[in-house]
Amino acid sequence: MGGNGFGRLFRVTTFGESHGPALGCVIDGCPSGLALDIEDIRRELRRRRPGQGGPASTARDEDDEPEILSGLFEGKTLGTPIAIIVRNRDHHSADYDELRDLYRPGHGDYTWEAKYGVRDHRGGGRSSGRETLCRVAAGAVAKVLLAASGIGIHAWTSSIAGIDMPAAGSPGFDPAEIEKNPFRIPGKDRVEAVTRNLEELRRAGDSAGGAVSCTVTGLAPGLGEPVFDKLDARLAAAMLSIGAARGIEFGAGFDVIRRRGSEHNDMPEPAAGARTEADARTEAPPDTRTPPEFPVPPVRLRTNHAGGVLGGISSGAPLEFRVAFKPPASIAVRQETVNRRGEKVELRIGGRHDVCIVPRAVPVVEAMTALVLADFLLRQRGDRADSK
Repeated sequence: MGGNGFGRLFRVTTFGESHGPALGCVIDGCPSGLALDIEDIRRELRRRRPGQGGPASTARDEDDEPEILSGLFEGKTLGTPIAIIVRNRDHHSADYDELRDLYRPGHGDYTWEAKYGVRDHRGGGRSSGRETLCRVAAGAVAKVLLAASGIGIHAWTSSIAGIDMPAAGSPGFDPAEIEKNPFRIPGKDRVEAVTRNLEELRRAGDSAGGAVSCTVTGLAPGLGEPVFDKLDARLAAAMLSIGAARGIEFGAGFDVIRRRGSEHNDMPEPAAGARTEADARTEAPPDTRTPPEFPVPPVRLRTNHAGGVLGGISSGAPLEFRVAFKPPASIAVRQETVNRRGEKVELRIGGRHDVCIVPRAVPVVEAMTALVLADFLLRQRGDRADSK
């Protein structure tokens, strides 16, 4: 599928540029009969749209209204390709005229031109963060599919502009607050400090990075493939495909370098209601005439340092990971660069840009997680069907 497609069974191809007429996606492999409403997609796009991050966000004002062109009839998916587009209505291409022959620091201008010999300088074209709306639209469909299996995805800003948030489950962490403030942080007590830091950066013409944490609940054990297509490997690839993402850690993350195996291992223990050895001695022998329906061992993990993935396969514990995002490269601070002729020049980037993309990256992280899990869920169903 080249560099514009993602997934194997639940397949998504995205298209469009930041300042083109529209962006969109085509979803192939979505099962038929799934109840899907335009509001499912509209709701997720509203969370990602410009202007939703308070002082962190760009002033670009797009309504990001989705249109479903195919694959849906009377509120149900047809099993055929689902095409969704969102039209660009508030792009100021003239803001980028002076960048036509310059390579912006921290951007992909030079590398894209080195690869293709041509680039769209207006807002970064295809490499713009605006491309992520396509992922969010597709992820909204994947979320509906996952919800039917009881799988929920929840992400939040866990670090922004140098301020860390309380860890999930600790005092001060309030998940109900995440969607109530413009930074998507899990509590009220740090909103003022974050606002102050971001306002100072905006006045200085600079930007900030941060991190998004994500937890998946309701995920049964068994999702993932061995060796080269592990669940955590696919999630890592999905997250690092987001333009500003620079790293990912699962569970205890990089803190493992300071731990012993005895501290890090997640100890299995009998799940509630599990059979004991004494039960096995008194029960009647099993009926071997009917093959078992992939019984899941009655096991739970005492801890979750691995973040819900063991051997590249989901363990049944909550899937937990964190993604690091760099500061936006488009800043108003004067910088040095070169032009197409190789001459040194100075520039100060104008236009409308995010001071920090982390709050708007939260729904993107959820969307990419949903796409990975939807794909693995369909593959797992196929594996079990093939082996019967």
